Amino acid sequence: MTSQPTFTDGTNPPKFIAIEGNIGVGKTTLAKKLAETFNYETLLEQPAENPFLKRFYDNEDGAALATQLFFLFQRVKQMQSIRQNDMFQPVRVSDFILEKDELFAQVTLEPEELKLYQQVYNQMVDDTPAPDLVIYLQAPVDVLQQRIKVRGIDMEQRVDIDYLTRINELYTRFFHYYDRSPLLIVNAEEIDVVNNDDDYLGLVDYLLRVKRGRHYYNPVAQPVLL
Repeated sequence: MTSQPTFTDGTNPPKFIAIEGNIGVGKTTLAKKLAETFNYETLLEQPAENPFLKRFYDNEDGAALATQLFFLFQRVKQMQSIRQNDMFQPVRVSDFILEKDELFAQVTLEPEELKLYQQVYNQMVDDTPAPDLVIYLQAPVDVLQQRIKVRGIDMEQRVDIDYLTRINELYTRFFHYYDRSPLLIVNAEEIDVVNNDDDYLGLVDYLLRVKRGRHYYNPVAQPVLL
């Protein structure tokens, strides 16, 4: 069993942290850094395991539904592992929430495909565990494009600006109404949690104080608690 660290001020981090945001925004990197800081297990997406993803990025007709369903089955199975291990009080940080799957489906699928997908989705997502904190990393499309280029994953180089823009719009709309878990919205354009220790530690310090509600972290201005 992984023990949850206690910090010198007595603050405990949330037991289940989920990080969300568009392609290239830094979800997985932040998840791994938080896991190392808090001595947590990681629950990470595994895009390399999806045999349909390359065909989808290559714009091959008919690959979108198969790609999306594979991700749905994969993510549901990962979330179910948390439910099954509740007795061991796991502490985890993930680089996704299950609801993101439906957001991407709205962009990638044709109307009839989306109807079929949503029938499967509704049958599978019942009673999945809610995170104790969701961190939404928000950045404009030009920043995402630059980060995608820098990290150099071959398949991602085919992602166009229209796709990133639509995903950004869906995330903005989704998190405007999100209330399933405490939510921390981070201006990821202005911080570099990979290479700048001050940026990373500032975010960690702030998230430890988030207990409920909706919060905004913008390092350019003074962080605001609502």
